[in-house]
Amino acid sequence: MNDRHIAAAALDQGQGIVRLAPNWVPRAFCIPGRRLKLHPDDYYALGANRGGIDERWFSSTVAADNGPLTPPDEGLSYIVMQDGAETRRVLLRDAVAELGAALIGPRLMGEYGRWPLYAKFFDNLGPLPFHLHQMTPHAARVGQRQKPEAYYFPLQQNNHGGRYPYTFFGFEPGTTRDQVKECLRNWNRGDNKITTLSRAYTLEPGTGWDVPAGVLHAPGSLCTYEPQADSDVFAMFQSLVDSVPIGRDLLLKDVPAASHDDLDYLVDMVDWDLNTDPAFAQNRAMRPRPVQPADKTRAQGYLDHWVAYRSPAFSAKETTVLPGATVTLRDAAAYGLILLQGHGTLGAWSVESPTMIRFGQLTSDEFFVSEGAAREGVRVTNPSETDPLVMLRHYGPGNPDLGDVAQRAL
Repeated sequence: MNDRHIAAAALDQGQGIVRLAPNWVPRAFCIPGRRLKLHPDDYYALGANRGGIDERWFSSTVAADNGPLTPPDEGLSYIVMQDGAETRRVLLRDAVAELGAALIGPRLMGEYGRWPLYAKFFDNLGPLPFHLHQMTPHAARVGQRQKPEAYYFPLQQNNHGGRYPYTFFGFEPGTTRDQVKECLRNWNRGDNKITTLSRAYTLEPGTGWDVPAGVLHAPGSLCTYEPQADSDVFAMFQSLVDSVPIGRDLLLKDVPAASHDDLDYLVDMVDWDLNTDPAFAQNRAMRPRPVQPADKTRAQGYLDHWVAYRSPAFSAKETTVLPGATVTLRDAAAYGLILLQGHGTLGAWSVESPTMIRFGQLTSDEFFVSEGAAREGVRVTNPSETDPLVMLRHYGPGNPDLGDVAQRAL
């Protein structure tokens, strides 16, 4: 069977919903927070030289950019299907290319020609360096796309807060370009003290943040659900974090070679209006907002909340099917999903949130719902008498269901 046949058979087998294999990504500059449900022996399954596994990517058609040792399919999600006794796989990226609108819908296929987002769990024991994801002009110069992203801190993934549950965002109003350039000049002096120009916010499980491209941020140590645009572009601006030196190559990873020593170019990557916004928290923080009045959906057996709604590039929901309930979820757009808690059925599939996952093991907690199935409605059953069935659902740009929730959130 070729890729097209596998993708079509998988879509037919799942009645418009395909099952995805766990997609683990290491980062050499990170220490795993061990909240991904991965077996304790497997956090360095790819080798200590590759770094610990502290990310799981969902519905991804973009490869991870992890340096010269990175295999070509790292970060890419696979559709899996059962063909008798044999398990067959096809990259979600290739399935989208082969099936197009049958999988992601005519609107996204017509406007983008691809599935233009992915999501992840980011799970680090300590803070990440203060960094940004380049805006379109700077990303395009290195053949990349800009990467806005959003954060949500699921209760189910945060049994502990790690070593530093605070995030620095942006700069204090009044910060100047010269101050930032001076920090970059001091890269090899240990701590370049760039976060002294910023402000840290306490992270609260069950809430989130919007992080547009060009906004500097030093993510804290909560396990974070991150819907984002399909890019792995970034530039680190902090030279020492959690007592660990950060190589200047991570500042320059996505900077043209001719600009490596051009401090003005590096500082131009910062969106100064967003970074120095006096009302940054008011404009960027996100608390869940009900898709419909909670009493209405509760009476139907479920709760549905937007958890990412400020970015035009994507949106996301947290959906809870109450114990003993059967509901039909209807959406106007295709989406990926990851199960956080519980077990039951999702369309033709039996689903469950695992307690522990071995590296390489298939699970029944991640799926992709085609636009056709989403519009027709996905029947979800929670047979438990006590345990809710909870999932996160990530959507592409221009979700028709989003409406004006972003404006109403301000």
